[in-house]
Amino acid sequence: MSRRRNEDEDWDDEEWVEDDVDDATMPCPYCRREIQEDSVRCPYCERYLSAEDSPPGRRPWWILIGVLLGLIVVGIWLMVGR
Repeated sequence: MSRRRNEDEDWDDEEWVEDDVDDATMPCPYCRREIQEDSVRCPYCERYLSAEDSPPGRRPWWILIGVLLGLIVVGIWLMVGR
């Protein structure tokens, strides 16, 4: 915390002013630009700073194709087995 002086150069106990502790910055781990320490996401490169904060990603396309091919194979096996 810091203090300001009034016009008479006397210290006044009511003149306490909070320092800006919210201005603490750090470099973004991806783009290296200065961002707020409590940021969840970089405002410049728009990447999330931790895996917990990032939204769940889409499933890879090859998993969906594998599941579809597996269902087709099971369907054909069931039709042929009758």
